[in-house]
Amino acid sequence: MTPRDVVFPAGRQALYEKNRYSPAIRSNGFLFVSGQVGSRPDGSPEPDLEAQVRLAFQNLDAILSAAGCTFDDVIDATVFIVDPESKFETIWKVVSEHWGGPPHPTLTGIGVTWLYGFQLEIKVIAKLPEGRAGA
Repeated sequence: MTPRDVVFPAGRQALYEKNRYSPAIRSNGFLFVSGQVGSRPDGSPEPDLEAQVRLAFQNLDAILSAAGCTFDDVIDATVFIVDPESKFETIWKVVSEHWGGPPHPTLTGIGVTWLYGFQLEIKVIAKLPEGRAGA
């Protein structure tokens, strides 16, 4: 088995180790990013919904940056939302600040009942820039 080529953003490795997962793994020219939430440095949820969504994207951007990517390299996104009927408009207003212009990545949106105290989680797959393809 080939060792996983894990990407850690600066300053959050202890949080990932505590929760026993990798923030992202490079493989065959792609970056597979674990679901990111609007967590503070200690892992607790940001209580304000708009601030939580912004923080989720900041956490995502930190991982993408650590791998030499930006959101423009994202080709597929999955968004999980607790109670999307009541929160979608607020969340999507903030998402549009980070999503960028067309062409947009593919998107799957999933309504869920629980996200460990968070209201949104986003996981993505990005195409790695040439020379950073990983194992």
